[in-house]
Order: sequence, then C-alpha cells, then structure tokens
Amino acid sequence: MVILITGITSGFGRAMAERLSADGHKVYGTHRHAKEFLPGVTYIWADAQRPEDCEAAVKQVVDAEGRIDVFINNAGMGIGGPLEFCSLEDAERQMDVNWMGMVRFLHHVLPVMRRQGGGKILCFSSIGGLMGLPFQGLYSASKFAIEGYCEALRLETKAFGIQVVVIEPGDFATAFTAQRKSVADPEAYEVYQTYAKSLASIEKDETTGLKPEFLAGKIAKIVCKKRPRYHYIISTLEQRLSVTLKKILPPSWFAAILGSYYKL
Repeated sequence: MVILITGITSGFGRAMAERLSADGHKVYGTHRHAKEFLPGVTYIWADAQRPEDCEAAVKQVVDAEGRIDVFINNAGMGIGGPLEFCSLEDAERQMDVNWMGMVRFLHHVLPVMRRQGGGKILCFSSIGGLMGLPFQGLYSASKFAIEGYCEALRLETKAFGIQVVVIEPGDFATAFTAQRKSVADPEAYEVYQTYAKSLASIEKDETTGLKPEFLAGKIAKIVCKKRPRYHYIISTLEQRLSVTLKKILPPSWFAAILGSYYKL
C-alpha cells in the first residue's frame, strides 16, 4: 500500500514510518527538521501551516505512485497552562497546527481517494479529545475539533469507499513532552496554585508512558483491516477505563475524579 504520514521526524510518526516500511508498504512522510532518515522511507519537507506545502506533498506522492491508499494525520504539537494565561496567539497556533493542518492535507487527499474509489484516513486525536484535560485546554480543544470533523467526514465519504478512523492515544514516552510549550508566567503559578503539581503529574505520566513502537504495532494492524473500527483508544488499561467512566458517570462525579487525579 502507498501510505502518506505527516510528521515523521520523531515519536509516533517515526515509529509508524519505520514499522510500516518494514512491513513492505511504500511510505512517504512529511517533516520540517529531520536530521536522520529511515531507509526505505521517502521524506517530503512540508509545514502543515503552509497550504502550498500540503498541496505539494500530496501531489508528489500521487505523481510518483498514482494513488494514496492510506493517509495518516499525525503531525501536531501541544500548548499547556491555565487557559486564562494562554495567549490568543497560542490558541490560534494550537488550532492551526493540530486541526487546520489536518484540514489542509485532507483538502487534497480526499479528491484523490474519491477518484480512486476508496482509501483509509487515520487521524490522530487523543484521550484529551474525549475529555477536557486541566491545564491542557487548548490541546484538548484542538483534539475535540478533530473528533467532530472526522465524525462528519466519515458519513460524507462512506459512499466513496473511504474509511475514516480516529486514533486516541493515551500517555506515551515521546519527544512531545519536551517540545510542549507551557505557560511560564510566574503570575500563572501564583494564581493557579495547583498548576505546578498538575504539570509535574502530566509530565511524569508521559515520560513513564508506553513506547511509540507499541502504538506503531497497533497502527500496522489497523492499516490492514478490511473493516476497521471508527475509534481506537491506544493506552494503558487505566486510561481506557477513564474513558468508560466518563460515559457512565454523572458529569459532576467524573469531574471530581479527574480533578483529584490532576491534584486540583
């Protein structure tokens, strides 16, 4: 299969590119600052915030292969901190990279898949796209947007044989933690006195989380499924349980549990 993955420099993207290429797929991946290149993977420089880059990346794959069987929207970033202290520029950037970046690529991928009579689209959301995480509100909002967009897209494109799958990872040990931009304003720590403890808890969960190779193995199986599920939560049992609890508990009860977990 011909597979295009966004953001393969590190973390999930690199692990998926390596695994899918090893499985015999023709893998193309976008990057902005790759310094090491996986053998057998074709790297395409593209910034998800630049519409012309997204268009050119899709065109390069189609010109070379004539089709795109699987598109994996993985590129993203995180901004953390009390929402009151997150700047409007941060909010715009968070949505522009995580949500609009996906939209820009799909704007060009969808016509290709429709004309070829099908394809798979895997879009990375997060457990944070299923519940609003404290001090990660902008990130959660961007992932909620992906959830809603994909729910509508799935219905619209079903007649064309296009399958839309949403991937919802939990905490993983990747470079995402170190690359997250967190509010550093001393006033934010003074006003929101639980911020420091919550941030430490968040970072501990991530740095001790699952390895990206575990996720890559799951994605390798999903890519080959004839009838994949609409959603896949890839996380620890505890985090999968939290999603179930949100569905069955009264909102106030779940909010109390989430608040306690994040030391609020």
